[in-house]
Amino acid sequence: MLGVLRPGMTGGPVWEMRQQLHRLGFDAGDLDEERYDAALLAAVRAFQASRGLQPDGVVGPMTWAALAADDHVPAAAHTPPPPGEVSIFIDTERLTLTVYSDGQPYKTYPVAVGRPKASTLTPVGEWRVIHKGLNWGGGFGTRWIGLNVPWGIYGIHGTNNPASIGTRASAGCIRMFNRDVEELYEWVKIGTRVVITGVKRPVSFDRTLGPGAQGPDVVELQLALNALGLDAGDADGRYGPRTEAAVRKLQRLFGLPEDGRAWADVYYVLGLKGPAAREAR
Repeated sequence: MLGVLRPGMTGGPVWEMRQQLHRLGFDAGDLDEERYDAALLAAVRAFQASRGLQPDGVVGPMTWAALAADDHVPAAAHTPPPPGEVSIFIDTERLTLTVYSDGQPYKTYPVAVGRPKASTLTPVGEWRVIHKGLNWGGGFGTRWIGLNVPWGIYGIHGTNNPASIGTRASAGCIRMFNRDVEELYEWVKIGTRVVITGVKRPVSFDRTLGPGAQGPDVVELQLALNALGLDAGDADGRYGPRTEAAVRKLQRLFGLPEDGRAWADVYYVLGLKGPAAREAR
């Protein structure tokens, strides 16, 4: 409950009012200011007049309702930036994105994820932020945070369809309310770690994997190697030197020919093929 806002008040609801008015095209002054100042008063009055409300600058139930009708998203309190190193955990089964600060949960947001078919599932793996962009427009909302998935363009972004949040509706990207992705955007940097878990696309292990290979099967191989403590690096779908070294170590441990390539016997040892793999699925 945001209550009634008047000039001179301070706090998160005042900050949120400023952000909402700014998104609607009203000059609300300093976007980081949490005090209801003269600039915000002028913006509130202009908004009220544009919606046929009494332009008294008092933000009561009717003004909040008018804002919600335009924004389609309930207001939320401003959250200070995480104090430690930021990482992100996305659960595609629970439809949540959790920000971690120095390994501890800090804030959780609702999200939309990929539709439940193989070609549109959100990619499970361990990724890194490689791009940040403002106002991509259309269905991408007000912010774009790109990930280093090697088999397509995937990212975390806003949306022009807030009703989709909390559903499986995207082509594989992670959608957030615009106000949420704007907050997240300020907290992440290039290189921020993003772990995605949940529903996986079906993977067959019918090809030999070696240096330079990419794909969801490489992700599954890396996850299995890491589960045994063999340090294949991030499960990022790229068969690089660390993955090759982990495969060689596995081959030595189990008396297999040591060529650094993943083939049928490696898959069986890791439980990726055979009866154990079928039962796990």
